[in-house]
Parts: sequence; structure tokens; C-alpha cells
Amino acid sequence: MTATERARQLTIAAAEAAADKLANDIVAFDVSEQLVITDVFLVCSGNNDRQVRAIVDAVEERLRLLDAKPVRREGEREGRWVLLDYLDIVVHVQHEDERSYYSLERLWRDCPVVALPESVTAGRGVGGPDALE
Repeated sequence: MTATERARQLTIAAAEAAADKLANDIVAFDVSEQLVITDVFLVCSGNNDRQVRAIVDAVEERLRLLDAKPVRREGEREGRWVLLDYLDIVVHVQHEDERSYYSLERLWRDCPVVALPESVTAGRGVGGPDALE
């Protein structure tokens, strides 16, 4: 089983919105075979709390245009690690320090990477040739 087309659509839109706010190291993992609760984890980071909040706002605004609203939101008050759960995808926006400490990429490294548009990955070293189409 792989991520649904809807999950891929939401993932790309969320990644583009995060890139518009200069999010760092945007990567998406197809976790559909490991988890029954969601298809994709999108992970990105910001340099400071303010940028994390701006990324979150941009993602929510972009996905709202696709008639998607988060069913759960966590960590917004602190602005260090915000989780947006859209059922099909879960978006993790982390402060650089939390990203390094928790290293979600290490936890999900065995999962396929979802290909993201070059506009998202250019110069960021993610979503390259090993990514799933």
C-alpha cells in the first residue's frame, strides 16, 4: 500500500507553502505501510519560533484552499514543534534545535521518500533521485 493521491496532493501543497516561508530541509515520508493512521509525514524546520509559526500559518492557508482542515493541532503555543494532523498527512514543523534533537528522519529512514517538486527541494538536498515518484 502506498500513499493515496489525495495525500500526495496535500503533501505537495504543504511542502510548497513551507518553502514559500523559507522552511529548511523539507522532506516527506510515505509511512502508509507502517502506520494505519496516516499516509505521509511531512517534516520541515524553521530557524526561530516566529518562522515556525509563519510556516504553520502558510501550510494551513494553502491546505484550506484544498478543503483540508487539521483535525488536530499540537504545540502551537510554544512554537518549537507544531504538529498539524490532516488525517491523510501529518505535518511536523520544528525549530532547528528540536529537529536535531528528535531526528524524525532517523526514525522513518526505512520509509520511502515522497518526491517533492524541484521548487521545494532546490538547494535543500532533499527529495532527490531516490525519492518516489
